[in-house]
Amino acid sequence: MAEKPRLDTPSGGPRRFTGFLRLNPDSVGAFAEGIARFLGTGRFLAVQTIIVIVWIGLNVVAVNLRWDPYPFILLNLAFSTQAAYAAPLILLAQNRQADRDRVQAEEDRSRAASTRADTEYLARELASLRVAVGELATRDFIRSEFNRLADEGEDRERKKKDKKRRDTSPDPVT
Repeated sequence: MAEKPRLDTPSGGPRRFTGFLRLNPDSVGAFAEGIARFLGTGRFLAVQTIIVIVWIGLNVVAVNLRWDPYPFILLNLAFSTQAAYAAPLILLAQNRQADRDRVQAEEDRSRAASTRADTEYLARELASLRVAVGELATRDFIRSEFNRLADEGEDRERKKKDKKRRDTSPDPVT
């Protein structure tokens, strides 16, 4: 048999009045965003304007239906109640949007840092490739070296021919 709790011993934790009211923050936030989106539409303003015109018209013209005579205290109470609920719902929706914006900004920052790191890596790789290509013999370099060597070879051949001609030609001074 289960033992009854004793009244002379403290309970396990503090009792809270809001303990019975456990709401899912996401569903409350989604509800608040839906209301805030609806309150910001032209349809809401049109419907509210029509309701106010009908309310005032019925209370001024229809003598038998006067449930809210001229100072329209009941209409004023309805607007106050609407404002009392609308303001916190709009603030809740704004807070959720700020949280989403904060998360998005952090993701953008991390993506930008990753992109910057990738760009720096690619820049280093490109620089090392330029250094490596600078050390390689290019087609123009090989062509210029070949032409220089060919010119040097032609000069040697000319000098040999000139020397041979001088050696074989009779010396006019002797």
